[in-house]
Amino acid sequence: MFPMAANTSNWVPTVDPELDPCSNYTEAWLWLSALQPTYLGLVSVIGLVGNSLVLCVFCLQRKPCTVANIYLGNLAAADLVMMSCLPFWAVTIAKGYKWDFGEVLCKLVNMAISMNYICSVLFLTLVSMDRYLALVKPMSSSCLRRATWAKRICLGMWSLGFLFSLPILLFRTVEYVKDPGVDACILTYPNPIWKVHHNIIRSVVGFLLPVLVVAYCTCHTVVALNSQGARGLTGVRTEARATYLVLTVLIVFLICWTPYQVMRFLDTLDYFHFIPGCLWGHILDIGIQLSTYLAYSNSAVNPFLFVIVGKHFRKMAKEVFGRTLNPMSKDKT
Repeated sequence: MFPMAANTSNWVPTVDPELDPCSNYTEAWLWLSALQPTYLGLVSVIGLVGNSLVLCVFCLQRKPCTVANIYLGNLAAADLVMMSCLPFWAVTIAKGYKWDFGEVLCKLVNMAISMNYICSVLFLTLVSMDRYLALVKPMSSSCLRRATWAKRICLGMWSLGFLFSLPILLFRTVEYVKDPGVDACILTYPNPIWKVHHNIIRSVVGFLLPVLVVAYCTCHTVVALNSQGARGLTGVRTEARATYLVLTVLIVFLICWTPYQVMRFLDTLDYFHFIPGCLWGHILDIGIQLSTYLAYSNSAVNPFLFVIVGKHFRKMAKEVFGRTLNPMSKDKT
């Protein structure tokens, strides 16, 4: 996932309408650019506060974290990293895409945004597998259901996210762009085919394969939840409460991220000029931006899902913040 200034094709066109009939779409770009700073700023504030509170609950609870909580906590950490990076782009877009933060931050900020997507997908895949093992294979002694192993696996997922984001670190740079006439933070591949390869790899490994795993685990988990014989078991009821939260987070993730993946697929097809014409190019560029910012909103929505759907999470939050607001309660037995 790349922010607005992913490449020079995303700049607002400034040609004469009489010479280019497609330049009428400049108004759509101007409207989009005017809304983005406010939108990014609002999403950042909501996401920073919400994900910080979620992490506080997971880190400060007295009981050891379950495997599902470890994965969800890492998901909140990935979302927090994303939210801390968006203000850089809010300021940049407000300044007409002029990047004033140096080349190092140009690379690091955008690599962190890219890592957020990869890591979020992987953590959601892991938590769906955990729910599968908890409800479908309750007698299994898989190491995936051990907290110590879950922490090691999370470290491996962060490392994998870093590897998939290396092209961002290598090819993001600050260069002068004639249109709009500023020093911009852009992604410049050595060869255009690199963009196609990167899009395909990220789409397959970072979306298609995880979604297939999630779909398989989710289908079997839902069947187990609806099993007449399992409904009365206390252990199953306990696992089910955590599962409902996980399923909700998964559904919202797909709603927010699927349009982005579709637009990236169409962008890859556009490289081969399957659909020529300036109209298609404008629609594709604007569609990519809209789907990207819909995807960004997922990181700000997740904390609300924890509170609204997660009954166990609400209980943990009351205990944690109750101790914080009333320190004397620690001494009561």
